[in-house]
Parts: sequence; structure tokens; C-alpha cells
Amino acid sequence: MCTEIEAKLKVDSLLEIEHKLGELGARFLGEQLQTDYIFDDVNATLTKTDQCLRLRKQIVEKSESCFLTYKGAKEKSNFKKRQEIESEINDADSIHKLLMALGYGQVLIVEKKRRLWLFCNCEVALDQLPLLGDFVEIEGPDEENISNVQNSLGLTDLSHISKSYASLLKEQQQQSGK
Repeated sequence: MCTEIEAKLKVDSLLEIEHKLGELGARFLGEQLQTDYIFDDVNATLTKTDQCLRLRKQIVEKSESCFLTYKGAKEKSNFKKRQEIESEINDADSIHKLLMALGYGQVLIVEKKRRLWLFCNCEVALDQLPLLGDFVEIEGPDEENISNVQNSLGLTDLSHISKSYASLLKEQQQQSGK
């Protein structure tokens, strides 16, 4: 079982953080365009139990890869911590059809531009999402490493966001009447 541990932080601008990562000697891993297709059954069983079933198409330098991911309910933690099972797949369209045949429908699409860095055993994702804005996600092996990276980036005064981008986007759409 894999456990994802991360801090998600809403920021006003990513430029300052990217500059700081460069100053600190972080390694830039690349830019990704991600499209996440979120699935649930007609009763919203996964959503109601804080789980997620996601099909992701990711483009890196004109090369597309696809992943099927299950995320379990969040665990008690100062950070966003949950079980994550992910597998790279070759045929996203067939997996999409398989999920539909199993009774899961596509309930939401989340698009984002991500610039990924590696710093102190943590992946630091600088995310831009239409309608939602700019975010920093710091994912690492444990809470101590994540806290250290958050401190190094000068982001200690920001509150952690425990909601997924999908949840935040749903809320935004409901508020705007879409």
C-alpha cells in the first residue's frame, strides 16, 4: 500500500516560489499538462466517502502518458495523507469504457498546468488551474521533510488545503451557477 503525504497551499503567484526553488538549488523536472477525468457511481459513493477514482492524461514535451489512480479517504494528519494506488496504462479510451461498464460515470474534468521540481526528497508541484488559480503541492516521504520544504520556501504562514482540486472545482462551479 502506498501512502501519499502532501501539503497543498493556495498562493497569489508562482513566480516568486519558482525563483526561490532555483536559488535553493532545486532541480526542475519539467512541465506537464494534466487532464484528470474523475469517476463515481450514480450514488456518488466515492465522493461521499472521500475517495477518488481518476483517469489522468498527461502531456510532457509532446509525449502523452496515462494513469489510473485510486485515492482512499484522508487519514488524520496535519497534512493531506491518504492511500494512493496508481498504475500507468497504455489505452485510456479502453479504461474509460471499462469504468463506464462497471457503473462509474465521468463526473468532472480537471485541467492543470504543472511545473514540477525536486527539492529535499520532496516533489514540489507549481500548479495553475483555470477558475481556481495558483497552488503549490509539496509531496514527500514524511511530514518532517514536507514541513522543512514549506519553511524553506517561506510558505509557513499559509493554511493547508485538505480538499482535492476536484472538490474545489465543484464548489467553484456551484457558486458560479455552472
